[in-house]
Amino acid sequence: MRGPRLRRGASRRFAGRTGALLAAGVVSVGLLSACNQAVVVGGQSTSTSDGRLTVLSLGPVETWDPQRMSAAQDIAFAGRTYLRTLTAFPPGRDAAAQRRVVGDLATDAGTHDASLKTWTFTLRDGITWQDGSPVTCDDVRYGISRSFAEPFATEGLNYPLAYLDIPRKSDGTSTYAGPGDSRGAAAFDKAVSCAGKTITFRLTTPMVDFNQALAMPVFAPFKKSQDRGRAGTYAMFSSGPYMLKGPWDPSSGGTLVRNPRWDKASDPIRQAQPQAISYVQGTESQTAVQQVIDGTTGRTAAVTWDPAPPALQQHVLSDPRLQDRSVNPWSQFVDYLAPNMVSGVMKNAQVRKAFALATNRDGYVTALGGPSAAAPSSTLIGPALPGHRDADPLGAGASGDPGAARAALRASGLTLPVKVQVAYRSTPTADKAMAALKNGWSDAGFDIVLQPIAKNYFQTVSAPGATARTDVFWANWAPAWPSASTVIPPLFDSRINLTPSGKGLDLGGFADAKVNAEMTRILGLADASAQAKAWADLDASLARRGAFIALAQRRSLYVEGSGVTGLTANEALGGFVDLATIGVR
Repeated sequence: MRGPRLRRGASRRFAGRTGALLAAGVVSVGLLSACNQAVVVGGQSTSTSDGRLTVLSLGPVETWDPQRMSAAQDIAFAGRTYLRTLTAFPPGRDAAAQRRVVGDLATDAGTHDASLKTWTFTLRDGITWQDGSPVTCDDVRYGISRSFAEPFATEGLNYPLAYLDIPRKSDGTSTYAGPGDSRGAAAFDKAVSCAGKTITFRLTTPMVDFNQALAMPVFAPFKKSQDRGRAGTYAMFSSGPYMLKGPWDPSSGGTLVRNPRWDKASDPIRQAQPQAISYVQGTESQTAVQQVIDGTTGRTAAVTWDPAPPALQQHVLSDPRLQDRSVNPWSQFVDYLAPNMVSGVMKNAQVRKAFALATNRDGYVTALGGPSAAAPSSTLIGPALPGHRDADPLGAGASGDPGAARAALRASGLTLPVKVQVAYRSTPTADKAMAALKNGWSDAGFDIVLQPIAKNYFQTVSAPGATARTDVFWANWAPAWPSASTVIPPLFDSRINLTPSGKGLDLGGFADAKVNAEMTRILGLADASAQAKAWADLDASLARRGAFIALAQRRSLYVEGSGVTGLTANEALGGFVDLATIGVR
């Protein structure tokens, strides 16, 4: 069994690489008055023209190709500006409403049969590309078919490979190799079929949340005549309210202007209030926040695209005027620990229990920057997901219980202190946070050896042999969409993770056939509420067994300039700024 390819990374990403595909669209200068034109030079905007929003980002964007794109931050930008998908998550300030997927290019969120393996969607009227041609069912099919070809198959998200009912080879790769593959085309044509404006998907397994997966860019339509393959890394051929003006500069960014072919009546998601959007990359987050706060260098109509660093978070939130110009959403990332279930002291269930009981999440969060940066968590299912629970399955509390931990450690039969080697991704902040955890563990009778890794962390700890060196692995994870089905199976299904070449995302090497079977059962539940409860029950069970030790749910803080209106963040999009409703005074 092979599952979807997902990647951890820095907090800007939930999955590894990003991408984009563009087709040249000629935009007359007359489309926008001179006062609304944005001039970007060397990564700095030199104009504060009315109607133009500036997005300040460190970057770099790796690609704008929808079938190569996988960075949550880039997906959030693309999906509100130039890229539309069959479904989308709506804007607004109600977190519960945000995660109720709705139709975007499709008339609604789709229908499914009783098996949950056949889904059908109908395209809206009036949806067009930037050249005025209609977005068709065949465009959707072609976009999805690209994900099976190179470079998309190895660079982008592989949800189509994981979910569509297309036979695979013994090594898990698809028998279909993308557009131009005549031998595998029949299987793809059966899995993704068109009848007029109606598109039907046939899946390998039941999925009650498949309509949420369709909000991912890998399922976006693509016009065949605009496909430039590898040469289209930064191309944008728009079906949304904005289109790229001139080339994208990989070092400094680019400017999007209004797409005159976009019909607001056909779009239930995007208000598209700014007349133009300048994406300025290469700006450190601290610099971006300071510029937006001060309004310097024409930043009154700007918004930060990267989370503010902890020191500036406190400055913003302590000033009522600045607090009113900021949002502090859940970022969706949960930090956690994965005990080594394969070898060493963590194979002992009492040792894992003691380690979890001694974990001081409060100290960890304080070191990260306090409540505006994170909150203690005892679950991998974050507060923005259905099924989230606040209760600690072990009852230790956010500060831990050293006394109960020491008692559990003595019951392990091992001689105290028990040596435990803990690997983590090293940064100045992480070093402080792990030191705080070390103190709590030491109080409970552990002899902690921290193993900081500054470069290629996840590649290092998932490689063969890592379990021979390390007892506990730090990790983080964020859902691809608002469902625990994109959290629990990717991390703990041994069928899709454990291979001779490595552990995949299952860093601790957890393997349990009964748990695998339970995940399969849960994925087949037709009732979304029942599925959410089942995921929460399994999450708690895994926590009690010590398969993971949750640490903290991360938060982000974004700031708008004094000339920006409607700043919100959308937790269904990863907690990033939602450009669907933002405006400029």
